[in-house]
Amino acid sequence: MALTVGSIVNGKVTGITNFGAFVETEDGSKGMIHISEISRFYVEDIKSVLKVGQAVTAKVISIADDGKIALSLKQLEQADEGKKSSPNRKQRTREPQKPRKKYEPAPPVTSPGNFEWQSSSPGGSFEDMMSKFKRTSEDKMSDLKRGESRGYSRRGNGGGRK
Repeated sequence: MALTVGSIVNGKVTGITNFGAFVETEDGSKGMIHISEISRFYVEDIKSVLKVGQAVTAKVISIADDGKIALSLKQLEQADEGKKSSPNRKQRTREPQKPRKKYEPAPPVTSPGNFEWQSSSPGGSFEDMMSKFKRTSEDKMSDLKRGESRGYSRRGNGGGRK
């Protein structure tokens, strides 16, 4: 019988690596079960789940052009098997979701920091506002630079002084 994608095969584990287990099927074909296809649960160590010489039943999930056969145990697991716990498998648990709060928009931003966006004169132009912003920004930057040159740091570590 030729193997086809989706068919179920019986075989024996012939080798185990960190990334998967090699299986020889009853008809003599060789395939591999990748670690991600061993179980629906996280498998840290394949050797804790499979042993060399162990009989397995797997599903053929792909056959490459070069003849490599990919097998899966995970796709054959029953839904009710997932409810059983195993000492070799870590089941991922999820915390119950908390009810969401009703959406409330943030209050409108009228100014960043203490800079006023509205010009002081009622007929002020955009250029006036930008020049005032630039002056304020330059003043703040020069204050910061002066503080760092004295050994003070914004990170609070004293500028590296001991």
